[in-house]
Amino acid sequence: MTRDLGTTHVNVSADLAALARPTAEWLDGEITRAIAERERCSLCLAGGRTPEPVYRQLASGRRVDWSKVDVYFGDERGVPPDHPDSNYRMVCATLLARVPSLAGRIHRMEAERPDRDAAARDYERLLPPRLDVLVLGMAADGHTASLFPGSAALDERRRRVVAVLGNKPPAERLTITPPVIEEARVVAVIATGEDKAPVVARAIEGPLTPNAVPVQLARRGTWFLDLAAAARLTSRSLAS
Repeated sequence: MTRDLGTTHVNVSADLAALARPTAEWLDGEITRAIAERERCSLCLAGGRTPEPVYRQLASGRRVDWSKVDVYFGDERGVPPDHPDSNYRMVCATLLARVPSLAGRIHRMEAERPDRDAAARDYERLLPPRLDVLVLGMAADGHTASLFPGSAALDERRRRVVAVLGNKPPAERLTITPPVIEEARVVAVIATGEDKAPVVARAIEGPLTPNAVPVQLARRGTWFLDLAAAARLTSRSLAS
């Protein structure tokens, strides 16, 4: 069930398991549309645990011509690619390894490099001028990618990828910056769980204060929520 809240589109499912299919179908459609319109698609993915079933569902689809997709990452922790905390490792296990035709077009953030500023500059040179499809998650503190409340990176307007310190280990990270989110053609935000409900309501219906609630940078996007995360939205029909 989808409802338009201003420029925000909200899709609510019963739980994470139920959320995976509509989210994957939306991504499938947007990737396919980008390929039809521009012959290729730049797809930027979120890490964390919530997107895992979405990526598995997306990998099982049959519409996307993956040979025309380039995969990027919204952020990465400063760990090797085989580390349990690596976003790349999670995305590989759930999606990339299941789609052989993606080989050679997966652009990993090398956040484990000693010179992370150089790694950030190298990565921003890889990014296209405008992402076709951007997938974001969010935490209970309102951070998205590795843009944390109050971070100086939220004021960045020139750099497109920067090195930052997170508020929990592993702290060393690379992240895309606000202009990358704002310029993306389409954005999906995936959030589940009761602990996310207060910030979801604040992000979608509250005053625009992205320095305090960074996920508001994606307010115009399509939000995929479970009932628990959507519970404090004032539109009661969203919880049906």
